[in-house]
Amino acid sequence: MLHHIEINVSNLAKSRLFYDRLFADLGYERYQEWEAGFSYRYKSTYLVFVQTEEVYQEAPYHRKQTGLNHLAFCLPTREQVDALRERLRADGVPLLYDGSYPYAGGANHYAVFFEDPDMIKIEVVWEDLG
Repeated sequence: MLHHIEINVSNLAKSRLFYDRLFADLGYERYQEWEAGFSYRYKSTYLVFVQTEEVYQEAPYHRKQTGLNHLAFCLPTREQVDALRERLRADGVPLLYDGSYPYAGGANHYAVFFEDPDMIKIEVVWEDLG
């Protein structure tokens, strides 16, 4: 079972605004907060976001390099995925593969793909939990 993931971000304030909205939509609760970071929790798993130290900000992140490619979350209904997509669009969040929405991940994979402020790809998929 996954315990937590820690992600370094280039601008803590921008990331905080982005993830506050996203995690409200996904049912996560604010868990921890300190000067250089914050975290959100869902059940026993949590995600931590920490300000990257200035000395390490030179090398930009790209999901095609070695390391994290993307984060995937699920919602229990297609309508919630659709509503999230519309909210992201209204907020000016870069949507990925939008021309193939909602099946960019395959014929049986209903999902929206987008990027956070550091260009980390995020996927939110409908998963029938029933």
